[in-house]
Amino acid sequence: MYPCGNCRAAAVGPDGRCAACGVYQQQAAAMAPGPAPAYPYAPAMPAAPMPVGGVDLRRGLRIGLMTALGMSTAALLFVFWTDTQTRMALQDMLDNGVTSTTQQDLEDTDAAATVASLVYLLTLAASATLWAVWFRRARINAEFFAPGGNRLGIGWAAGAWFTPVVNFWFPKQIVNDIYKSSALPGARVPKGLVNSWWTLWIGSGVCTMASSGLSAGAATRIAAKGYDGSTWRDDVEALKNAATVSGLATLLMTAAGVLALLVVRQLGGLQERRAMAGPAGMPGMPGAPGGPVPAGVPYGAPGYVPGQQPGGPVAGWPHPPQNPYGSGPAGY
Repeated sequence: MYPCGNCRAAAVGPDGRCAACGVYQQQAAAMAPGPAPAYPYAPAMPAAPMPVGGVDLRRGLRIGLMTALGMSTAALLFVFWTDTQTRMALQDMLDNGVTSTTQQDLEDTDAAATVASLVYLLTLAASATLWAVWFRRARINAEFFAPGGNRLGIGWAAGAWFTPVVNFWFPKQIVNDIYKSSALPGARVPKGLVNSWWTLWIGSGVCTMASSGLSAGAATRIAAKGYDGSTWRDDVEALKNAATVSGLATLLMTAAGVLALLVVRQLGGLQERRAMAGPAGMPGMPGAPGGPVPAGVPYGAPGYVPGQQPGGPVAGWPHPPQNPYGSGPAGY
């Protein structure tokens, strides 16, 4: 009930009629909203805060890396084609002997292989540079998510790839720790994709070393003596086998490149979701401690208090609800 502007009795109902004198009250004019006081209103949350301080989730580097990996993978298909052409030219030489035609075909395939290798090396340089920067950033993010939860220091995130011997297992340890730190608390850490990628990567490296070992002696002898002598057939056979193994290494590396692109995408998504979840043990926001945000209240809106409309005053503070009617009856 509100006080009547005519008889002063607190008998005005929701319809604006005074139960004591029967006079309808005049509706008060709408007032323009003024600036909200700092108190007792709930404090406003920042519009778009970084949930975890220091976490870098910018997507530009990730997109650039994925583009470079795609180009490098496409270049590997060119390399595989030249490996196949080289193997066919060597087989033709074994079948038809050393002639001007077979030698010219082999020289042509060697020239194409050189161009393909150059294109691949250029794309590989771009991919490797972006990968090292992105991988180090992901490792730094993992340190914010789980301080002290990573086995190797941040410097190894870039250096492990270029350090002989340890580059066969240090990078895998680092990426395993990053995945574990970036997963949501209590969630299962995805391992299938990263394990498949690493297996293909190592397999490609082993095949590349085997191919180099197969061709080293034969290439040296052919460079010194040409195709003369009794060992030329064995040397050509060794070169053909080396080209076959090299083609296998290229296929494995191509598959590893595709999976590496997916690893970048997957890990980026993991870190984004982990960052939005906030630090471990942090209460939910902007609602009640540990509680969900009520429906209709967007992220970054003024803080929510139970029983309070978003942005409105705390219920019951400090006076009763304002009289919506004027100080007199209607028509006055």
